[in-house]
Amino acid sequence: MAVSANKLELLQIADAVAREKQIDRAIVIEAMEDAIQKAARARYGQETEIRAEINPKSGETRLQRLMLVVDEVESPATQIALADALAKNPDARVGDFIADPLPPIEFGRVATQSAKQVIVQKVREAERDRQYEEYRDRVGEVINGIVKRVEYGNVIVDLGRGEAICRRDQLIPREVFRPGDRIRAYIADVRREPRGPQIFLSRTHPQFTAMLFRQEVPEIYDGVIEVKSVARDPGSRAKIAVISNDSSIDPVGACVGMRGSRVQAVVQELQGEKIDIIPWSPDAATFIVNALQPAEVAKVVLDEDSERIEVVVPDDQLSLAIGRRGQNVRLASQLTGWDIDILTEAEESERRQKEFQERTQLFVDGLNVDEVVGQLLASEGFTSMEEVAYVDLDEIASIEGFDEETAEEIQARAREHLEEMERQADEARRELGVDDDLREVPGLTTAMMVALGKDDVMNLEDFAGSVPDDLVGWVEKRGTETVRHTGPLAEFGVSRTDAEEMIMAARVAAGWITEADLAGGGDAEAADDDEGEADEDPNLERLS
Repeated sequence: MAVSANKLELLQIADAVAREKQIDRAIVIEAMEDAIQKAARARYGQETEIRAEINPKSGETRLQRLMLVVDEVESPATQIALADALAKNPDARVGDFIADPLPPIEFGRVATQSAKQVIVQKVREAERDRQYEEYRDRVGEVINGIVKRVEYGNVIVDLGRGEAICRRDQLIPREVFRPGDRIRAYIADVRREPRGPQIFLSRTHPQFTAMLFRQEVPEIYDGVIEVKSVARDPGSRAKIAVISNDSSIDPVGACVGMRGSRVQAVVQELQGEKIDIIPWSPDAATFIVNALQPAEVAKVVLDEDSERIEVVVPDDQLSLAIGRRGQNVRLASQLTGWDIDILTEAEESERRQKEFQERTQLFVDGLNVDEVVGQLLASEGFTSMEEVAYVDLDEIASIEGFDEETAEEIQARAREHLEEMERQADEARRELGVDDDLREVPGLTTAMMVALGKDDVMNLEDFAGSVPDDLVGWVEKRGTETVRHTGPLAEFGVSRTDAEEMIMAARVAAGWITEADLAGGGDAEAADDDEGEADEDPNLERLS
């Protein structure tokens, strides 16, 4: 039995589907046109080019067969000779299409099912596109939804106009959701996948805390107070750094609220997670001291090149500074972006004593003097033999118990020691097979060349093909763990900037680039293309 729909019903169906799926009405009508075209091809032949049009105002359906105008007909089902086309349309040209009207078709059971599948597929694709376009720009927002179901610990959330998933590892530990519960979460990611757009929610993301404060604290919403960074141990503790752009407003007090009302609202949402609100400071040392609250800090020593800081605390504050299972110092490190080493005053004193003894022994052995002289030099701040050998003579002579003659003798012995060390290093370099051409690199000592040789950097080309990480090492973050990889020049105190300058000097000496390239900031990869050596070496990630 054939099935037909009148014009009014067709438009009513299109309106209802568009309203229910929240998609454009034109998309539904286009899907219907595709379905009618497919049914018409089944009747007139799959090779036939058919176009169906539905008038969006009247609902009238028009079917046309398109014929390509050609000089010589090869396929009568799809082509028409130019002479025949001119009879229908005097303006026809080769390559144009002539439209022949077709009578309306009636849909049988099979055709109806086929048309339904086409429409459902098109509508589903449009719905997915609409959902993806709607949520892809909302990454970073906090959204409310209702728990639809729980699958293997993963929570499926109904957002009203779409579905989202909050994976088990993105839920706060020990919290349980049941179907029908309201849930508030952070939109962490939106991806387009074969089964449709996937919206991933998170309740453990650090920015979830920041966005909750934004909702609770009007000053943050208005931009008067800024959240600089957040570190979380979900369900247990969090630290949030804030700064005020208005000197008359206390950022910490504003976030805490009257009798803690604002911060307590966030704590309740995060299942009792304790929150430390830290005043942010542009000074790294001050910020890190604030981040270690509630522990008291006696002294800090910063190493800006490696973004590492040593914090000295009183002996009775050590456990408070580290926190249970290292939680306090770990969160402080995440908050500030610095690696933090905690030492007690006793440990720091012991380390300083050990360093003093090592420097004393260095001078005793290298200068062939007694221990008292070595201690005097160490206590005056001399840390290396080079300092003793090349410092102004008056600085040594001014040490209590020394005179000018003694100072001259000490400097002479220091230089002799350095010459002997240089000779030994040069012998080691030759045994390793390190080429003399590395001496062309400014700042590269013989001892450094020995260290490079042990790392298989044997000549100027090898050195020019290096990157700073190869020479001074690098730091790798693996979750909350920091892994340090050392380079051959790390022990010599070579900074990353120094290493870059050395590498660029080596590339100039090797002929890879010119001084003009350096001065003009040109791309050195374009230099020496004929040899192609720079492009072949995988280490040459940057040549400028």
